[in-house]
Amino acid sequence: MAGHWIIAPYETGSNFENVWQFDLAEGLISIGFSELGDASGMTKEQLLAKVAATYPEKPAQTKSLYTNMVWKFFHEIVPGDVVIARKGRMNLAGVGEVNGRPFFSPNRNPHTGHSNFLPISWRERPRNLDFPAVVFPMHTVASISEEKFQKLIGGVVIDPPSEETDSASDPNVFVLEKYLEEFIVANFQQIFRGTARIYVDDEGNSGQQYSTDIGPIDILAFEPSKNSFLVIELKKGRPSDQVVGQVLRYMGWVQKHICKSGQTVRGLVVCKEADPKLTYALSMTDNVQVQYYRVDFKLSGVD
Repeated sequence: MAGHWIIAPYETGSNFENVWQFDLAEGLISIGFSELGDASGMTKEQLLAKVAATYPEKPAQTKSLYTNMVWKFFHEIVPGDVVIARKGRMNLAGVGEVNGRPFFSPNRNPHTGHSNFLPISWRERPRNLDFPAVVFPMHTVASISEEKFQKLIGGVVIDPPSEETDSASDPNVFVLEKYLEEFIVANFQQIFRGTARIYVDDEGNSGQQYSTDIGPIDILAFEPSKNSFLVIELKKGRPSDQVVGQVLRYMGWVQKHICKSGQTVRGLVVCKEADPKLTYALSMTDNVQVQYYRVDFKLSGVD
């Protein structure tokens, strides 16, 4: 299931066409935030700290938004996803498929100081499609549903996505999710009652944040009694379609690159609260489940 994205290659103005024509010719799209340096290998916490240090004058919500957009660009957009390049909020500049991993390359485009690039196979059409109303968000990088994507490339006016910062960009959620992941790993045997163990490959690499060529798996485990691998993903405030697609992609990768004869793969999505969209999506597959976590925090006085 491909992801669907809207990216602004440059702000509107006289230089937009120079930047955009370079992108078309080179099969690329880029975003700013070059002051951060190469963010591709940073963890979320490292990226958030780097953003805070680089833009100290920005309010906390803006810093979180910057972190979220750069993180999505490097870790959530994957080959096979589709991208709309927008010019402002009322013009679709072009559409293309992601055909490689994002990379950091200072001064690659002579028309801009952007250093963060994503390889794209640009379609011949639609291009330079004007809308009579605002249809695109202000965010540099934003995910949308396949339904909205199809409407946009067909020239149908839609309501733009909300400009509110989603929960994945909240620094408190970043910290909570990191602690949640660490808690699950530290208490793995107790949580899964001995039915699964965290995978360790032949080179000694742990299944926590297990590296693949399509992104890191939050937790990769193995269930001996079922002779099956278990791909565990925290929802992280992402749209339901996106998290389901990502879990299925990781499962496909594990099936192709790790599974031996007779072994299977199933998925598990961990999220904070019930999500009807996620429930509907997962009802169509038998090998991905969802479980919910609860955080209890209590204070008591000293007698």
